[in-house]
Amino acid sequence: MPSITRRSLVAAGLAGAPLVALGQGSWPGERPISFIVPFPPGGGTDVMARAMVPYLERYLPGARFVVLNRPGAGAEIGYTALAGAPPDGLTVGVVIVPSLQTITIERTPRYRRQDFAFLGSVVDDPGGFFVAPDSPLRGLAELADHARANPDKVAVGTAGIGSDDHLLMLGFERLIGTRLVHVPFAGQAPTITALLGRHITVAAMNIGESLELVKQGQVRPLAQAAPARTTLAPDIPTFREQGFDLTGGVVRGLAVPAGTPAPLRARLEAALLATMDDPAWQAEAGRLYQPLRRMDGAGFTRLVEEEAERLRLLWRDRPWKD
Repeated sequence: MPSITRRSLVAAGLAGAPLVALGQGSWPGERPISFIVPFPPGGGTDVMARAMVPYLERYLPGARFVVLNRPGAGAEIGYTALAGAPPDGLTVGVVIVPSLQTITIERTPRYRRQDFAFLGSVVDDPGGFFVAPDSPLRGLAELADHARANPDKVAVGTAGIGSDDHLLMLGFERLIGTRLVHVPFAGQAPTITALLGRHITVAAMNIGESLELVKQGQVRPLAQAAPARTTLAPDIPTFREQGFDLTGGVVRGLAVPAGTPAPLRARLEAALLATMDDPAWQAEAGRLYQPLRRMDGAGFTRLVEEEAERLRLLWRDRPWKD
């Protein structure tokens, strides 16, 4: 199976267009499965989905997938499209913990968590803090001192209100006892542009989707918010190592509309789990900086509900309104 990389997707002109993979037969009709990604092309979620398509098709004979980007409103547009799709086995989508829950806690969107049936998880990507390459800040202690000396002036860019990046920023803010300035962006690209333009001091981003930027020298990591150093980023210290007891990140998984018939859900879940067990996919995910986490539908459902409860308590104590 050919290797799929960010570079190859861009070179082929696929990064910003639907990706239709070839297949034979039908599932359970002639139309392809719509694979909804609730973020713009080119980010970590989009790269994950597009790279998975050939593997999912291998384990779901007769199926074809077309990746459809439905960005906007912090993923609410994509989630709404998935929740409202016909439950006929022809729509699958990526859902993100915690944004799937935070949106329903902070406002009343056009979907409910009960509108989804969860197939399983794919990626568990810890958050992190990044600065410009020439930033004088070398670690979290220096960032904390700088923020305390400049309250309400240190700007942190994130993927949006209620995102895991935003929650990580709020957690750090509580630990250091002073306020930071939240600057939400619609994706990683504008966040990096703002960081390199010195419009923000820190970019809060996921580790996996930022390692290529680190490799290219566009950003410098201060810390990763994993419980321990990850195999993908063994040289980046954790928040805990630097004296800040803080963890956070995203879990990306797949879901279908809740009314999808059980036999179709079972086949889709089996294809996902077979993909996750495939050594070729595991190697490809490593090349794409996608830190894998395998959970079946039941396990992912438990995670979604447990995180929803934790986030409700967090909202009660510290609403993430801005």
